[in-house]
Amino acid sequence: MAARPEGTPVWADAMFTDVEGAKTFYGDVLGWTFGESSTEYGNYTQAYKNGKAVAAVVPPMPGQGESPQSAWCLYFASPDVAATAEKIRSAGGTILMEPMQVGEFGSMCIAQEPTGATFGIWQPGTHEGFELEGESGSFAWAEVFTREPAKSDAFLTAVFGYGSKKMKDDEHVDYRVFDLGGDQPVLGRMLMTAEDFPPEIPPYVQVYFAVDNCDKAVEAAERLKGKKVFGPMDSPFGRFAVILDPQGAAFAVIDLKTTVGDVPEMV
Repeated sequence: MAARPEGTPVWADAMFTDVEGAKTFYGDVLGWTFGESSTEYGNYTQAYKNGKAVAAVVPPMPGQGESPQSAWCLYFASPDVAATAEKIRSAGGTILMEPMQVGEFGSMCIAQEPTGATFGIWQPGTHEGFELEGESGSFAWAEVFTREPAKSDAFLTAVFGYGSKKMKDDEHVDYRVFDLGGDQPVLGRMLMTAEDFPPEIPPYVQVYFAVDNCDKAVEAAERLKGKKVFGPMDSPFGRFAVILDPQGAAFAVIDLKTTVGDVPEMV
């Protein structure tokens, strides 16, 4: 596989105090199967769809307290994680976990952009990232949710060299998409409004996984004690919904084939 350009979403994982419960939940909702836990790397466990790596789950590391908040973390590709960490600092971000090598698999760090959304950086070694994208059970899209869009936009552009376009003339939605110089966007950014987001919800990165049927995915999640936060809703990009899993990690599901309406103009 050719190396993904810097700034491309390349991997996603989440930490769960109940890893077996997470495997049951995501196995049913997204059709994942799971590999053997890697005891050498904190029982890191890869998830697969049709035999291809799509994500991972991991228990809390020692010293993280009794019940750290479960959350999905999106990683962006980098050819040099240490150099990207310096760009993050220079652009006003914070490094939460310093660059570290993960055996032969690659190198990583965890960071926050200036408004508080957490993300990861992954410099691939033998683990190149997603082996399946845009198909049922795999990564489909991601968005940075922030209350300070200008600050986030400037940071993302400075660190990853993105080009960007904003949704045209929509007084209700402040939405921007970022690209790596082509027509194919790699990331979205949404303004968190006071009407829709209580102040206790911090900025975050929302990860979307593709599904064959959004409504059935929501039903499966609710059956397993997950909670529907938003949707299902039709859009020009697909029918989607936002879900909280039973351990509190938020994610979105989207049926990319079921589209309604015209794609909005971006300028």
